[in-house]
Amino acid sequence: MSKALFITVKDLKDNSIISGNTDGDKLIHYIEVAQDIHIQQYLGGRLYDKFQEIILNDDINTPAYSDYKYLRDSYIKPMLIWFSQVEYLPFCMFRINNGGLSKHRGESDDFVDYGDIDRMESKARARAEFYTARYMDYICNNSNKYPEYNQNSNGDMYPDKDNSNFSSIVL
Repeated sequence: MSKALFITVKDLKDNSIISGNTDGDKLIHYIEVAQDIHIQQYLGGRLYDKFQEIILNDDINTPAYSDYKYLRDSYIKPMLIWFSQVEYLPFCMFRINNGGLSKHRGESDDFVDYGDIDRMESKARARAEFYTARYMDYICNNSNKYPEYNQNSNGDMYPDKDNSNFSSIVL
């Protein structure tokens, strides 16, 4: 079964600190992980599945789904861009190949320590949480436009409707 990503690698590169020459094959996994872990948590199972359906069927740009396109473009994309960076940063300097695990370091690059990475990850998380709070305000006031948001049952993932559980502290 195919899976639709709500942003492209280009969206991520164009709207983040990730270099344009970073291998997209290395980034796509982190977009998918961020979408599965974070975005699905806030959309809930039914709305997440609805986005999967309309994107895979190439219906997102039709007038019938203009509200969904607006939600994706205005709220979900910024969340996913920052959550993708949160997922990517702890792993970005490592490579696994036939020789095992190694730390990548370019010839003219300065070494970045784990404190720097933690600080960047914390900043990225704070921005992801900002965009998530914006999404939460919007979806709570416009849930009538997205009936799937409140239709979860039994085995569905219920949307996290409480944005007070954010825990990042940025120093």
